[in-house]
Parts: sequence; structure tokens; C-alpha cells
Amino acid sequence: MKNSKMKSEEIARIAGVSRSTVSRVINNYSNVPAETRDKVMKVIRDYNYFPSVSAQVLAGKPVRTLGLFLIEPGNVSSDSLTNMLLVSVIENASELGYYILTNIIRDITNTDTVSSVKEMFIQNRIDGGIFIGAAIREPLIDELTAEGYIVGVFDQRQLEYSQPNRIVANFNNDSGMKQSLAYLTGLGHTRIGVINGDMKRLSGQTKYEGFQKAMRMCNLDINPDWVLPGDFHERGGYVAMNTLLNKTSDLPTAIIAANDSVAFGAIRAIKEHGMNVPEDMSIIGFDDHLLSEKYHPALTTIRIDFNEMLRKLTTDVIVKIEKGTTDVIEITIECSLIVRDSCRRI
Repeated sequence: MKNSKMKSEEIARIAGVSRSTVSRVINNYSNVPAETRDKVMKVIRDYNYFPSVSAQVLAGKPVRTLGLFLIEPGNVSSDSLTNMLLVSVIENASELGYYILTNIIRDITNTDTVSSVKEMFIQNRIDGGIFIGAAIREPLIDELTAEGYIVGVFDQRQLEYSQPNRIVANFNNDSGMKQSLAYLTGLGHTRIGVINGDMKRLSGQTKYEGFQKAMRMCNLDINPDWVLPGDFHERGGYVAMNTLLNKTSDLPTAIIAANDSVAFGAIRAIKEHGMNVPEDMSIIGFDDHLLSEKYHPALTTIRIDFNEMLRKLTTDVIVKIEKGTTDVIEITIECSLIVRDSCRRI
């Protein structure tokens, strides 16, 4: 019977070579004769032998594993966008020969949680980490990068001083908001509001900043009553729109939502109030959610290529791990307007 738990000494004995030769073959050193390499590899295949991860760590070899850390206190399984982000990292890492160790961080301020994440890096169980859902400044990430660990972060800026071991990836939210305002004003809208995202997140702030800039460029005043607090979830859009509709009859003709999930919630609230989209209010989203084209009405939105962004982020983190250097420390992905049925001309 083949024994996958046998030791390298036994492989060496069966192959008739030294243990150091087995080690050089496993670690792909070039100074091993082809005939010897073939002999050792045949024994390894025949006996289904794999070197232990701990042995690789002690030898200073990469374990070819990335930590994927999702910072999310709420439900993850029902959020298709979040699931797409996770799967995208897993697929892209797998194509490059890396495993993914996934961890959902419910409370980033919890001492035990922070310690367990740090231990993964300190014990070399992972070669680097990718964080999704981080706040604008996240002490845990700052500590890891200050210690020299390699980290990729979706939706975060570089620090005041750039760190070569911190790679950040963002979308051009300014451009997205300009495209949204240009489209709405082209349809005749001047009374335009916004449902914001999570303002603790970089994309929450930059989308609202982009909205403000775009409104100024269009010479339009911002009505503070139409600037609605929210997050990046459908429930947040539903609550924000309900609040607006219950509070006043002085309504905007169009609303820009922080993302498509928020737009879905806003549309649901509008329908519950006996109104229709886009006849009574136009709605434009942000992200181009998987369901946006199939929604009723089909949602006009800003398309973002999440998979391309995460492919670049994952690839650059792995390049940094394997080569020690990378010219890329900040990734910016452009976005484009997708016109469907949720906005009307007035």
C-alpha cells in the first residue's frame, strides 16, 4: 500500500540517494543530474509522497497559500456581489497555483480575532493576504504592512508614504459619478439626489465626493434633504428611500445609488409607496450587479469589472511574494455607463 505520510529519508533510501538530494529535487534546484531527478521523482510518484508544509516553512519556502479576509459583520451567503468577489480571488489564485485560506472577520476590533489573523502571517501559514471590506484606515492592516508582510487591499488608498508591500485596488468613482450626472442632466434632470454608501469605506467617501464634483460641474445645487445616508446593502437603500418618501413631498426626479443593491432597495420602497420607476422617479445604480439586467425595471448603472480588478490585485500580490518586487502598488480600474430602463427623459 502506498504511504503518503512516509518521510523524505525513506524516499532517499528507496531511490538510493542522499536525503539532501531528495530535498534538492523537491525544491527544484538545478544542480541535480536529470537521471537522478527522474529516479527520485518516480519514487515520489509511486509512493504518493508530499513534503510537509511545516518542513517547507522551516526551509523558508513559500507555502503557496494566500489568506483571503472578508471584513463583514452581516450575512455573506445571500449577497451575490460579495460571493462573486470571493470566488474571483479564489479562481485567479488557483490559476497561478495558489491555495486560498478564507476567513470572515465579523468584528475587526475584537482582540482575539485580530490575534488569530496575525498568527497566520507570523507562523508563515500564508505567504500574503488579501482584504475585502476594510475601512479607510484599518489598524490591523497597517500593523501587518509595517511588519513587512505582503498585503493586497480592495477599496483602500495607499498611506501618506507608499509601502511597496501594500498593494491597493480601487475604481475610478469620480468618473462613474460624472457619467451618471452627465446622463441624467442629458435627460433633463436637475433635481438629483444620492443615497450614499458606507462612509467608513473609501468607496463610500469617493462616490459622494464624485457626486459633489459632478453636481458643481453641471452647475446644480445639492439639496441636503436629498443626500441620504446608507450603506452598500439593499436594506440600506430601502430604509433611506422610505425615510425620504415619508418625510417630504418635495422629491428629486432622480436618485443615484451607491451601488445596485442599494438601488434595488430604493426601488422596492418606491413601489410600496404606490409609485413607479422611472415614471415617478429615475434611479441609477453603480457596479452592474449580476441581477441588474434582469431587475424590473432593468437598472441603468455604472459597470465595474470586479473580476479584472481582483485578477490584477491577486496577480500583483503573488508577483510580490515570488519576486520580492513589483512596480505596481496602486491599481485603478475604469468604469462605464450601462443604459437600461430605470431612467426617463423629462
